[in-house]
This record gives sequence, C-alpha cells and structure tokens, in this order.
Amino acid sequence: MTTADDPEVLYAVDEHIATITLNAPQRMNTISRTMLDELTRALLRANEDREVRCVILTGSGRAFCAGLDLSPQRGTGGIGSATATATLDLRNTPPTVLQAMDKPTICAVNGGAAGYGMDTALGCDIRVMAASAKLAAAFVKRGVVPESGGTWFLPRMIGWAKAAELIFTGRTLSAAECLEWGLANEVVADAELMPRARALAREIAANAPLAVQAAKRMMRIGLNENFPDHVHHVYLQLLPLFRTEDMAEGMKAFVEKRTPQFNGR
Repeated sequence: MTTADDPEVLYAVDEHIATITLNAPQRMNTISRTMLDELTRALLRANEDREVRCVILTGSGRAFCAGLDLSPQRGTGGIGSATATATLDLRNTPPTVLQAMDKPTICAVNGGAAGYGMDTALGCDIRVMAASAKLAAAFVKRGVVPESGGTWFLPRMIGWAKAAELIFTGRTLSAAECLEWGLANEVVADAELMPRARALAREIAANAPLAVQAAKRMMRIGLNENFPDHVHHVYLQLLPLFRTEDMAEGMKAFVEKRTPQFNGR
C-alpha cells in the first residue's frame, strides 16, 4: 500500500525498456492530481531518454486504472472537487502526451481500465490484456463524455458504428471482447501479462530506434493528410535516416547474415 511519501507512479528502465507503473492499488489506481502530474513527467522522461526504445505502461494491484479519483477530500489530490475539475488542463495530461510521443508504447492492461483509464490505455500504440482485464466506457452513465481521447481514438480504431455502440451504451467489454473488437492486440493469462509485454517490447527495442520512432511519427501524421503529401513527408524522414550509423549497420548485417546491433545514432 502506498503512503503519502510513496510515488504514485513507478519508473524503471531495463534492456532499453521503460516500465511505468501506476502505483495506488488501494484505490484501484484512480488518477489523482499527484498521479496525473507524476505520470505525465514519467512519460516525458521516457520519451526524452535516448536509452529508452520502448515503453510499457501498466498498473499495480488488481486494476489498471479505475478512472479519475473523484474524492474531493483526499489529501493526495483527488480531482473530484469543483475547483480541481475546473482547473484540470486536459491538453497536458497523459493521453495527450502519449499521442505525441515518438517512443513506441505498450499498455499491459492488468485489470479494469475504466473511464480515464480506458482512454489512457487507448492512447498507447499496442494493448496486451490479461484475461481478467476489462475496458469500461461508462462515461455517459456518469453524465460526461470520454474526456481524454476516447471520442478520437475509438472511431479510428474500430469504425464509427462500433465506436457509437460502445460510447452511447457505456458498455464494459471483457478482454476477449476487446480482442474481437480490435481494441486488444493480444489476450494472455494473467500471470503471463508482463512476460509477454516485455517480450514484445524487447522485439521492438531490438530494431533501429530512430527508424521505429520515425515510422511512428509518419503513422501519426498520416492519419490527417492525403496520400501524395504523406509520400513526400516519408521521403523527408528517409533522408536523415540514410545518414545514420544504424542504417549502415542494418545494411551490413543483412549482407553478413547476422543480427544487427543498433546504437540509436
């Protein structure tokens, strides 16, 4: 159990993988103002760290994130008071930061992801879900809308009709349903969640990091431009990659029939 002196977000780097863990299991990792700030800083730190090539976001305990902490009296910064809600700047919060990140992100959904937690999970590039995990789009049941990206992510991920069904009903989807709907990349046994997420992260981290990050930028830009413009922007991304040590190493390793060793330069 965390105390007032414990971090609400844990950060660790190993094998070029940053693991960021929501760390308030006693309240199912609901997002307090403190956690909001710590998570934003952790994501920015991972994105700026040259040693980090992939990011895993997960939660401690039995939930990934049960949404915003709506406790107005809680000492660590509940977001439920009228003042806190009115001053909450959603433009500088984790789902927005996730959308702008160049580093690949994997959400290891270890349990329920509700409301803001669902939007945060959707903000990651890849979702690996534990079999017991769920996504709960309960916004309209609380008199609000998906406040941090759900109305943008869902139509693009699953199409207008499915997004409308999920958002308008406020339904909760099991992990198996998330896989069927295209919201999860994989569903694994609960005990295999982090090993599988790390294996996927290692596979990503083994590739040329500058190329992976450029590819992610191009995918993001491509969502909002026509094909001829996109081809031009891809060419502009290729020009600096042609001059990198990593491209030379990749070509050399291919010719020599060996595994390349990339250094991010």
